[in-house]
Amino acid sequence: MKTILAIYSSVSGDNSVSNQLARQWIGQQDARVIERDLATDPVPHLDGATVGAFFTPADQRSDDQTDRVALSDTLVEELQSADTLVISAPMYNFNIPSSLKAWFDQVARAGVTFRYTENGPQGLLSGKKAIVVTSRGGMYKDSGFDFQVPFIKQFLGFIGITDVEVIYAEGVAMGDEARAAAVNDAEKTLEALSA
Repeated sequence: MKTILAIYSSVSGDNSVSNQLARQWIGQQDARVIERDLATDPVPHLDGATVGAFFTPADQRSDDQTDRVALSDTLVEELQSADTLVISAPMYNFNIPSSLKAWFDQVARAGVTFRYTENGPQGLLSGKKAIVVTSRGGMYKDSGFDFQVPFIKQFLGFIGITDVEVIYAEGVAMGDEARAAAVNDAEKTLEALSA
């Protein structure tokens, strides 16, 4: 059985369009599901002590460093075990929520999810699929104001995930009719995808 890792990053919870769309699609899949809601259970942003712990060999870490790395190790293990990564990512101020950036920072581990080679960085999580469900209040796709999707794709590619599908629900704050149309279009696009 395939495994889906679902990452929800909207602060709107059950009212979130991106969360609703992601959960609806996941519920239709025959898969084991691991869920992380970064709004209700946020991961800490990086600090100097945590980064120092990442770069300290495991057998040389202090108890504090071991504790600091433990959550990151768990998040990485969840990601490594998944066949499909589903990211619910609303657009906040032209980019991703800071909680999602914190999760990215916790799973970007040199020697674990990527490595440096003489030819540059190489992602170590190849063979996985990612589905990014993004909702936006306005219309930003393919515009100079969309820093979100390029960043997500760049980050996922950096750790080796290059099979990325992006599902857009745009204009959800532009009235009830626009919201309904955006959700309907996104649902149709999701129907064509499988885990």
